[in-house]
Amino acid sequence: MKFVALVSSGIDSPVATYLLSKNADEIILIHADNRPFTDDREIEKFVTLAKYLKKQLPSKLKALLIPHGQTLQSYKTNSDNKFTCVVCKRMMLRYAEAIAKKEHADAIVMGDSLGQVASQTLQNIRVVEQAVSIPILRPLIGFDKEDTIQIAKKIGTFDLSIAPADGCGAVPIKPSTQARLEQILAEEQKINVDELVQYAILHATSVKL
Repeated sequence: MKFVALVSSGIDSPVATYLLSKNADEIILIHADNRPFTDDREIEKFVTLAKYLKKQLPSKLKALLIPHGQTLQSYKTNSDNKFTCVVCKRMMLRYAEAIAKKEHADAIVMGDSLGQVASQTLQNIRVVEQAVSIPILRPLIGFDKEDTIQIAKKIGTFDLSIAPADGCGAVPIKPSTQARLEQILAEEQKINVDELVQYAILHATSVKL
């Protein structure tokens, strides 16, 4: 099997990728480059994590950086900012699905764990996943944060994930925890979803591992 893994520079998604690596012949790591809403250190953290995972995982590994800042800027300029995190994840899933189709991958891997952050309430997870039709695998869904931290420490990704970097500046002060699909579809009408996805995929760059 071949997977596309959405990997941030945080603790959860590298662990999720690790846990499913034994089931995959190949994994394509995808990282959303949120600049200018974050800094270069965040990208450097992802690259460091990707290189480390390449040494640890049994699967063949590739990594891509996908520009996401333009999408975030378009959304924050035109739409209701309380839904930013939900639309952000829907857009990242669309990138992942586009890459999966191109690469003939079977599923997307995410580091979601139920209720950990605002975008991971059950209601928001349901709305997010309806952006795509490809299967989404969430090996951490029932874990609490301490469970994930212990695995991260065991596999050696924890210290890499907690290295200093700016958090995402696009996160709203009061993000919606109970978004409804009709609300999100209305907000997405205010931006050109297809054009933004096409731009992001066209400008994706490979990371040398």
